[in-house]
Amino acid sequence: MVNDTDDHRIYAIGDIHGCLDQLLQVQDNIRSDLQKRPHPQPVIVYLGDFIDRGPESRGVVENLIIESAAAHRTHVLLGNHDMMLQIYLKDPTIPIRPNRPKVNKVHWLHELGGGAETLLSYGVVDANHENPGATHKDFIAALPGEHLHFFETLEHYVRLGSYLFVHAGINPDAPLDEQTEDDFTWMREPFLSSTADHGFTVVHGHTPTKLVANRGNRIGIDTGAVFGGDLSCLVLEGTEQALLSQIGLIPCLPET
Repeated sequence: MVNDTDDHRIYAIGDIHGCLDQLLQVQDNIRSDLQKRPHPQPVIVYLGDFIDRGPESRGVVENLIIESAAAHRTHVLLGNHDMMLQIYLKDPTIPIRPNRPKVNKVHWLHELGGGAETLLSYGVVDANHENPGATHKDFIAALPGEHLHFFETLEHYVRLGSYLFVHAGINPDAPLDEQTEDDFTWMREPFLSSTADHGFTVVHGHTPTKLVANRGNRIGIDTGAVFGGDLSCLVLEGTEQALLSQIGLIPCLPET
């Protein structure tokens, strides 16, 4: 399959998880790249998981609200951690993925979920998975309406040219119009191991790897910013695939 970007230059950014400083650096890199290499149709795609675990979830959300209103075209996708916040607002007692019997039913406020760090960034202290309802009303009061609207309007996916951008992945055994919200936000296997031609190259986050994983049919760009790794930015233009760093573009070739 020949990749194309429908005459756009696309900047795709991996999982941020409250790492505001890294986000600001990536955005600065993008601005510098556009100054050096102007393009009439730049698009920036944020792949979800904006909150949790890191220290500045609120700051990240505020930044992305401003970015969404910028002159360039921006897509902001729903991640599983962003969904956890939505679930907590509706019912603080519901654990992560309650409808999956084989999945560990930890709560968003558990350290594995990282929600307590998000609440703390909004000034809500002492959030605890053992008594998740105790901070529920405080968080509702602390969350600005503009931020709530941000979470409620996140996209599930965006397709540009021969690329599909999604937080976690897709079900490789189902067409795009039969994918579920759970597929888009939680998928790992069998997607990660699939060698199938999906009809598009899937660009995703969700599953952290030390380096960007370009498998040809998919490109995983969650490189664990919140775990001490980089916040990766993939640049796609025509048939070109590269990573953007402070020193410029680095080719991102499919693994052989």
